[in-house]
Amino acid sequence: MKGLKDKRVLITGGASGIGAATAARFLEEGSRVCILDRDAKACAAIRHQLPGISEAIIADVTDFMQVEAALADAVRVMDGVDVLINNAGISIRHNFLDITPEEWDQVIAVNLTGVFYVAQTAARHMMERGSGVILQTASTNGVMGYPYYADYNATKAAVIELTRSMALELAPKVRVCAVAPGYVLTPMQRAEYTDAMLEEVNQKIPLRRHAQPEEIAALFAYLASDDAAYATGHVYTMDGGETAGGLASR
Repeated sequence: MKGLKDKRVLITGGASGIGAATAARFLEEGSRVCILDRDAKACAAIRHQLPGISEAIIADVTDFMQVEAALADAVRVMDGVDVLINNAGISIRHNFLDITPEEWDQVIAVNLTGVFYVAQTAARHMMERGSGVILQTASTNGVMGYPYYADYNATKAAVIELTRSMALELAPKVRVCAVAPGYVLTPMQRAEYTDAMLEEVNQKIPLRRHAQPEEIAALFAYLASDDAAYATGHVYTMDGGETAGGLASR
């Protein structure tokens, strides 16, 4: 991809799943990479897995002071941040009627408030510098309805609207886009789905499989690159064709 060599990239939720795959992809492109994750054990593991990363910063995106300190660390280590991959997120599979206030608050805090905290902090830095790219992890869950994930779906729809609003306000200096993956074979997905459930999902996807995290990472790399210099304000779906049709197609 054009223009990614020596770019300074910060990835939240970077110690596993899509975040870790994205870190590996940007390292392959010659970028400098810091990851941010609240899981200390996972941060230690990713340092061994990807020794080329500049730093693995332990921080909780739901705590604004930790977010500000983490961005300051990334700026200190890399002498700036050119690209933010705003990816940290959680999900809890449960019926709408069973969601507790505590669970609702937890999902909102990570998937929406945390995204806002990181995006605003990074955007202030980028606007001051005069350029930057912010890419946010949405989901097909934010585009159409899915059962058992009402709180998660609400946050991903909100991230999409946040992305559009940011893109309008931060242009022309900072580009802002969202990536909306469909089903991706990540540790989070493995924890919530049995093999039988995974196969059932695969049968409704036209390409008959889940995405690999590396495939989503490739889209992030493209959108961050100079090849995508005219891309801002939009959501890019990668779902194996799942949302291309309605009920009649299933």
